[in-house]
Amino acid sequence: MALTDVSRPTDVAMLTDLYELTMAQGLWENGKLEERDCFTAFYRDKPFGSAYAVMCGTSDLPDLVENLRFTDEDIDYLASLFAPAGGRMFNPAFLEYLRGFRAHVDIDAVAEGDLVFPREPMVRVTGPALECQLLETALLNTIGFQTLAATKTARVVAAAKGRPVAEFGLRRAQGPDGGMAVARASYVAGAASTSNVLAGRKYGIPVFGTHAHSWVMSFDTELEAFRAFAKSMPNNCTLLIDTYDVREGIENAITVAKEMEARGERLSAIRIDSGDLAKLSAYVRDRMDAEGLGYVKISVSNDLDEYTIQSLLSQGAPIDSFGVGTKLATCYDQPALGGVYKLTARLEDGCDEWTPVVKLSEQPYKRTIPGRQHIRRFMDEAGSPVCDMIYDEMYMEGEGTSRGTSVVSVDDAALVADVSGLSSREVMVPIVRDGHAVAPRESVELARTRCREALDSLDDVYKRFLYPQSYMVGMESGLSRLRDELVRERMAETAPTLMWKKRG
Repeated sequence: MALTDVSRPTDVAMLTDLYELTMAQGLWENGKLEERDCFTAFYRDKPFGSAYAVMCGTSDLPDLVENLRFTDEDIDYLASLFAPAGGRMFNPAFLEYLRGFRAHVDIDAVAEGDLVFPREPMVRVTGPALECQLLETALLNTIGFQTLAATKTARVVAAAKGRPVAEFGLRRAQGPDGGMAVARASYVAGAASTSNVLAGRKYGIPVFGTHAHSWVMSFDTELEAFRAFAKSMPNNCTLLIDTYDVREGIENAITVAKEMEARGERLSAIRIDSGDLAKLSAYVRDRMDAEGLGYVKISVSNDLDEYTIQSLLSQGAPIDSFGVGTKLATCYDQPALGGVYKLTARLEDGCDEWTPVVKLSEQPYKRTIPGRQHIRRFMDEAGSPVCDMIYDEMYMEGEGTSRGTSVVSVDDAALVADVSGLSSREVMVPIVRDGHAVAPRESVELARTRCREALDSLDDVYKRFLYPQSYMVGMESGLSRLRDELVRERMAETAPTLMWKKRG
């Protein structure tokens, strides 16, 4: 049910792309077991057009590392694989090496619930080259979707303007793992509850649910169905009034609400799941208020997202809460974060200094940032973030208080910011050292609080849905200079030949 499910924790080693294992064998055969590498995970493009993303999945990383091991069953399976050109794919001696494999990497990452921006490191993995390589797929799988779901939820919660949002997406989620990941990530990012009972049990998330249309259709009349549900669940009574006709449904709900009052009980809410939600919620509110039922809340659902919620509230719809399912659980308008995991520095056996490396591309925005990267976030006097600086301690420019105060935008080298005098904090925190967690797993409540505080401190210009201002992520000037030098060196070594098409 999850990557690190206690019933089969070792499956994590096999939840990988085959090329991770073929490269691992190549490293083993070429005597690179003592080489240490530094890899950085990040995303390039704005998810949902948002200026930010909400980091999620960090708390799973220690489990990934500690459970990265191969069972006898795994070794037997790998031994059975044949290469396309014939012969066994894996060297038996390499498989014996894997049989006793344990990871000893160090991991630093953005804390769960904190904000992360395009092109800056979400996770930094340092350790033996082979171990870093074997972690790639599971790591990206773990943080990518959870971060995407948390970001989508943050947008939905922002649109709701303080009204509770319940995550209702389990039946539409991308399999059991997707449903569990969405439930947890959405709660971190501000959802009030989930319909997912397993997630409630496992993560301590509030669960919510009442009845569906099938309940109403199981009785001869809607009024009979409402009365039966109120009797069964007097303290959890939300009536779904659109099975047949909302106007008839609200009259039946009013009747039941009055009967509940007579018994000393209260109808909690009504829910509308179809039709013109703005128009119908206004009609329902007027009817309940006219009957002295102003305490009964109105909840709506029906393929909601941040844009429909924003539209409903801009129309003045008197809605008290939202149930959001498909478009949240599936991250409907962007199916993947697009996270990548790139080698940024190497430490060869016997060397004392790390060698920064850079990947080139015919698409300039895909050129990577070299070095063992850290992130420092700078804030204005009000405590609002204004700029993130990616830096490598080995290459920082300046002296004393002026060291590391010039930031060059990763998107535009002409955009340079002076951050001297601004308060700042480190964004990445230690997660794993020598293959083991450095602290107990954080509670989901702590991550939720961190997310709320991070979003509250972020200026509204970065949080609007349409055309948000881009948040400045830059390289410390020394790192920027290093990157330029490495790019020029590599381009000089591989100068392209221009291909001209003959005319005529």
